[in-house]
Amino acid sequence: MRTSQLGRHFLTGDAADMPLWKWTAAHAYYWLTWPYRRWCLHEAAAQGRAPVMVVFYHRIADDQATPWTLDPRSFRRQVSWLARHFDLVTLTEARRRIVVGRNPRPCVSITFDDGYSDNCREALPWLVREGIPCTYFVTLRNMLTGEPFPHDLAMGKALTPNTLDEVRAMATSGIEIGAHSDTHPNLAEVVDPEQLRREIVLARDELERLIRRPVRYFAFPFGQPEHLDRRAMAMAREAGYDAVCSAYGGYNFPGGDGFHLRRIPADGYLIRLKNWMTLDPRKLGTFANDLPPEPEDAADLVPSHGSGRLCPGGQGSTG
Repeated sequence: MRTSQLGRHFLTGDAADMPLWKWTAAHAYYWLTWPYRRWCLHEAAAQGRAPVMVVFYHRIADDQATPWTLDPRSFRRQVSWLARHFDLVTLTEARRRIVVGRNPRPCVSITFDDGYSDNCREALPWLVREGIPCTYFVTLRNMLTGEPFPHDLAMGKALTPNTLDEVRAMATSGIEIGAHSDTHPNLAEVVDPEQLRREIVLARDELERLIRRPVRYFAFPFGQPEHLDRRAMAMAREAGYDAVCSAYGGYNFPGGDGFHLRRIPADGYLIRLKNWMTLDPRKLGTFANDLPPEPEDAADLVPSHGSGRLCPGGQGSTG
C-alpha cells in the first residue's frame, strides 16, 4: 500500500445514525488535517517508522444491545476500508515489526475481546473467508459456564458467550486465541497474588489445554490506564506471554520492545476510525504519561511505540 492511497476515502456510512453536525464536523476535521496527516505518514514510511496499529471489537450483531455491539454491515465496511488502505497482519507480525525497529508501511491487526457467541454468525466466518487475520481474546470462566458477562447483566442484557466448541473451531480455522483472564475482573483491584496468578497464568494454561494450541497474548479486562496493574504486567511477562494489550487508544511505532500493545477502539462510526487510523494530530502525544512506572519496575511497562519525534508537534513515542 502506498501512503498516497490513504487519501482515497468516501463519505459513507455514518450520516444515517450520527447527528448531522457531528458528521459534518468529523469529516471537515479529517479533510482539513489530511495534508498534515499525509506528510506525517510519508515521513514515517520513509524512515521505516510507519505506525503499527491494533484495533479491537467486542460483539458483532444486528440488535445494538450494548454500546459495544456493532452491526455486521458496519463491521464489514470498516474492515474492508482497512484492507484497502493498510497491511492487515497477525498480532505476531505486528509485534515483529515493532521489535525489529522498522516498518515501511502502516499496518493494522484486528482483535476481539470477551468472546460473544454472536461473532460466530457473520463476523468471524467472513474474516476467515476473506483471509483476514485476527486475534480473539476469550474470558475463560464465561466460556466454560455459559454465564453472561457481568458488564452485560449490569445493563439488563443476558448475552451469550462463546462455547468451548466455538473457540476450538476458531482455532482450527486459523484464528489466534488469546487470554482475557479467568473472570474478567479489574486486575488493578486484585490484591491476592494467587488470584492474580489464576486470572493471568492459570487461565492461560487451562485455555491452552482445552484448545490444544499455545496462547501467546493477554488482553487486560477493561484495558484503561487505571486497569493496567504493574504487578499484572510483570506477571504476564514472567509467565512467557509474547505481549499484553490495553484498550484505551494509541499508536505503536517501531523501536519498542513490543510487549505492551496499545489498541484503538472501533465503534459504529467509520469516520472516527478513519481519523484514528491516519495519525490523528489530536492523538499524537496524548498518552505520554499514561503509565508512570515505579523506578524498579520500569522494565515492566516499556511501551511499544518507539522514541523520537514523528512529526512537528507530535511525539513519535506516544499515541
